[in-house]
Order: sequence, then structure tokens, then C-alpha cells
Amino acid sequence: MMFLQKLKCFAFGGWALIMALSGCGEALASSRIKDIADFEGVRDNPLVGYGLVVGLNGTGDNIKSINFAKESLISLLDHVGINSRDGQLKSKNVAAVMVTASLPAFGRQGSRIDVTISALGDAKSLQGGTLIATPLVGADGEVYAVAQGQVAVGGVSASGANQSITKGVPTSGRIANGAIIENEIDFSLNDLEHIRLALRNPDFTTSKRVAAAINALLGQSVALSLDPATVSVDVPVEYRENIAALMTKIEQLQVQPDQAARVVIDENSGIVVIGKDVRISKLAIAQGSLTIKISEVPLVSQPEPFSDGETVVSTLTDISIDEDTESRLNVLDGGVNLQELVNGLNALGVSPRDLISILQAVKASGALQADIEVI
Repeated sequence: MMFLQKLKCFAFGGWALIMALSGCGEALASSRIKDIADFEGVRDNPLVGYGLVVGLNGTGDNIKSINFAKESLISLLDHVGINSRDGQLKSKNVAAVMVTASLPAFGRQGSRIDVTISALGDAKSLQGGTLIATPLVGADGEVYAVAQGQVAVGGVSASGANQSITKGVPTSGRIANGAIIENEIDFSLNDLEHIRLALRNPDFTTSKRVAAAINALLGQSVALSLDPATVSVDVPVEYRENIAALMTKIEQLQVQPDQAARVVIDENSGIVVIGKDVRISKLAIAQGSLTIKISEVPLVSQPEPFSDGETVVSTLTDISIDEDTESRLNVLDGGVNLQELVNGLNALGVSPRDLISILQAVKASGALQADIEVI
């Protein structure tokens, strides 16, 4: 069974402290092996190609300055029997693009995949363009698919004499089912005698739990945790001709992933995520603020009428210091959990700017029993 943890969010203006809690106790959150690990060999393969998008409404590359776009257009015309090398090409309806896609595991000839189109030159928009047949190659240089079709662009760009506006990215688009798979990557499951699972978040405890769950399912010791990221499974004799059935059973097993105590901080957005296993030793925290306000008021001194005096301008400066008298030293008991830690920080009345600094200072003091990761 899956246990849904309660999610509480303590927001401080534009900053947020997010915690995963289950009341005051610890939650036993189990996950399918399918959601925490991948079978080695069952993976996507990136494909890339270079092509031309035609039919643009004057928003393509300036082929006078983008030489590779001009050469590509000349080569395309040569391919269809038109000699344009002696002419002056001025078209702005063509754009040189990179085409990317992912070849899924067990992709078969004739099936279709989505492709992404991205401009290379100075094209302003790919709106309304059509991609000419473009071979897509893998890391080995072999052609695995061919892409062609109408480009769908989510962004839009418009301009006038004195103002322009751009929404989204008009120089990038997609073609749904825009490529046809021409070659397959040979991979026969039923020839395997061993299968391996790669954990997405490597951990010794999780790896051992996955192996134990598989052994309990099959009733024999065929799974072994090799390292924090890898679990090896010897294929039982009864599954040698039907490994897909074995993999289906394995990926549906429920396992409770373990995780290291960690505090993740995003200083740009002010988001702090604290894991449920974070603990702190006994310590005292004081948080306060000192505000210095300086105000200046100009004063003008005028001479007496009909006198030889001069007008003098002076400045009246007022300095005031406001120290937060509500700040006080707070003691947090040792071994407190996440709930008690946050309650203690809230009791201090910390400001958004101080929250991250306090956590880093607690870590520096050695009282925070967790890693701090800044992203």
C-alpha cells in the first residue's frame, strides 16, 4: 500500500519552507521498483540531424550572412536538379535547423516518434515552416529515423515601427510523430541470463531492500545487491523464455526507499526542502536585527533684507537606531525531529532572508546531522 504523506508548506513572502510530514510520526512511504529503478539496456537513444525549414514568411535566415544556410539551400536545389550556384540567392523563407529526437527502447521500423526543431542561424521565427526530409543519426553515425513535416511553434513574435513583442520561443518548435523509424537497435530480452536494475538514487539500504524483495517474490536467492546503484538478478530457469513476464513482476514490487538526511537550498528562489530524517543536537539560537535609519532635511538660511549676506543651504541630519528588542536566545533540545526544528525556527520569528543563513550556521556549528546541498 502507498501511504500519502501530509505536505505542509510554511511560506514567508516569496520564500517557502517545504516539509514532508506524517502527523508527528514517521511515514512509511513505499514505492514500486518501477518508479525507483531502471532495467539496464532498456533505454532511449538520442538522435540528431541537420536540416532546412522552408515556407517561412520572411522570418528565415539571412543567407547573405549565414553561409551554412546558403550552402545547404544550394545543395538541396542541386539534389532536385536545379543549378543555383551562379545565381544570387536572396530568399528569407529558409532556415537552417537542428533536429533532435529520442529513439525509444524496442522502437520498431515504421513506427513514429516526435521531433524537436531548433533554429541555428538568425531566423526570427519558424512559424508556418515545413521541415524537409532530414536523416536522424545516433552516436554511432548510423541513420535510425527520417524526419519531415509541418513545424508547430508555441512562441510568437510581432513587431512594428517602434515596438516589438515576443512570447515564448518562436525559433523552436516540434513535429508530433514527425519522424519514421528506419532502423532498429537489436536487443533480445530472452537471450539474457542476467538482468540488472540501476537505482535512480543510489543507496546501500535501498539496494539491499530491492534484492530482498525480489528474492522473496521468487522464493530463491537470485538477486544480489552489487553496489548502491546496482542489483543483479539471475534469470530463473522457468523465465528463460519469458523474461518480460519476470520484469513485469519485479517492477510492480513495493519497496521502501531509504534516503540520507539532507537539507536542499535554492538560494535564487528561497526554497528550502528538509528531509524527514534531519536531526539536530542541542543548541541555542539567537536571531535579531539592527536597523539604522539616516534622514536628511535641507535647510535654507536667507540673509536680512538689503544686507550684503548670502543665501546658505545646510542639511539637518537625523540618525536613529532601532534594535529588535523582541529577539531572544532560544534553546532547541538535542535530537529534535523535523517538526520540532521548524517549530523552533518559527518561534524565533525569523525573516525570509535569515532562514537559509540560520540553517547554514547550524550546520557550521556541527549541530545539524544532515548534509546541506545548495542548488
